[in-house]
Amino acid sequence: MTVPLRAALYLRVSTARQAEHDVSIPDQKRQGEAYCEARGYQLVETFVEPGASATNDRRPEFQRMIEAGTSKPAPFDVVIVHSFSRFFRDAFDMEFYVRKLAKNGVKLLSITQEIGDDPVHQMMRQIMALFDEYQSKENAKHVMRALKENARQGFWNGSLPPIGYRVVAAEQRGAKTKKKLEIDPLHADTVRLIYRLALEGDGTTGQMGVKNIVSYLNSRRIFTRDGGRWGIGQVHRILTRRTYMGEHEFNKRSKTKELKPVSEIVTVPVQPIIDRETFDTVQALLKARNPKVTPSAVISGPTMLTGLIHCAKCGGAMTIRTGKGGRYRYYACSMKARQGPTACEGLAVPMDKLDELVASHLEDQLLQPERLETILASVLDRRQEQSERRREHIAELNKRAAESELRLKRLYDAIEAGVAGIDDPALKDRIDGLKAIRDQAKTDAERAQAMLDTSGAKAITPQMVRTFAKTARQRIRLEGGGYRRDHLRALAQRVEVADGEVRIMGSKTRLLQALTGKTGVNSVPTQGLNWRTARDCMAAYLASCLGLTPKGHGGDKPARRCQI
Repeated sequence: MTVPLRAALYLRVSTARQAEHDVSIPDQKRQGEAYCEARGYQLVETFVEPGASATNDRRPEFQRMIEAGTSKPAPFDVVIVHSFSRFFRDAFDMEFYVRKLAKNGVKLLSITQEIGDDPVHQMMRQIMALFDEYQSKENAKHVMRALKENARQGFWNGSLPPIGYRVVAAEQRGAKTKKKLEIDPLHADTVRLIYRLALEGDGTTGQMGVKNIVSYLNSRRIFTRDGGRWGIGQVHRILTRRTYMGEHEFNKRSKTKELKPVSEIVTVPVQPIIDRETFDTVQALLKARNPKVTPSAVISGPTMLTGLIHCAKCGGAMTIRTGKGGRYRYYACSMKARQGPTACEGLAVPMDKLDELVASHLEDQLLQPERLETILASVLDRRQEQSERRREHIAELNKRAAESELRLKRLYDAIEAGVAGIDDPALKDRIDGLKAIRDQAKTDAERAQAMLDTSGAKAITPQMVRTFAKTARQRIRLEGGGYRRDHLRALAQRVEVADGEVRIMGSKTRLLQALTGKTGVNSVPTQGLNWRTARDCMAAYLASCLGLTPKGHGGDKPARRCQI
């Protein structure tokens, strides 16, 4: 009596949507069972892969089948697929797994592509695998072209939207509904909070790093969109994602997570949650905090301008050089020191003189109440606009909470009237959903109101400006002739030295943060970064004091002092 061969069916569709609509799977199963019955095979197991690509082996059911087929003794003698493309769409990997099964005595059979075991038929199977791989790549190319065009038109291509956004129907084209992103008021304020913590802190500390932001959110039970705890990766992605300033990038990375060329990326305009200036400032902050970019010695070292001072000719950093056995210290161009005068002619400036001149100029010119009021006027106007937008957002959150409360009341009335049954699972889910929306909206509204109250409590007054200017002038110096680097770096984040001038650059936003800190300049963080593109300079005045030759001036002509 002949023992029938034991068979295993492997059924696969490419997408979860196909699996949900039972596309192909039932038909593959019906044909596989008929194939086994016609040939007298004993069907012992069925492996179903709903929604997985055959271009790789990252498929749970596939791996379970391979593990069973290569174990000793194997529980089946043949693996039956509808076509070889159901098994694999990569010629090399397909041949690898076919041979792996064959070593254990297990054969791969196709219902629609029957071939034998001789070398000619093996070659035919390999040719079919090559065509399947080619067809898969062509399909992927055409799908990507359609997705990119959809993105160019401003529509969303699916997948989970970034936190702070939700997907809404935009228009109907035949049977297809086109969708777009819009701001989700329930979670957008969490995104704004994360950026505010990175840029300003919580009012009691300076700017927060990613780890501190994560601790702040989790300690205050501010949950993620799915109700979980925050992680470092999640917060970092929010702080670096251009979507939040209105530029969603589609097709940015490949399946291997590698960045694609700029020409392949499609920028989709969306409603911004934060403004571009805030985003750019946070990127500079993250870059400055990166130990690969700014070593810890730059942050905590004793030299006042280390990490801030640059050569205006080449843009390279200027570092400390010594002479006469360490008696004299200079800021010198590091590019010239590393690569010689062909890379940069370079400059060497006495450290003590430059430190003194930068500190003195900030004291005499920037830290004057009238000058501070002039500089901060535009920033204060923007803060007023942000407060107005925040009030509108709070009103929207309160409205949403009230609407959810009203809908809950209607459902309760329907239950009391006997129109709806309290045991109805759909009704219970609806009530739970409305409660979640109401509670989240109330929580977000309270948090937004607290931030608004906090910012309102920090309104700038002339007295505050005068007090800040006086305190900063005192604390920028240490007794004994030293400097308070943390205070000075809150006022200037970049110093450029050229042949004829020294330029000091800073950020109005950072200056405002120092001014509104809970303890004045004491709340200013020690990290320094690039402020703005506008160039405020001490040009000829500093040049003459440092012994440099000012541009456009003869050596005997009087120098001019520029205002910051």
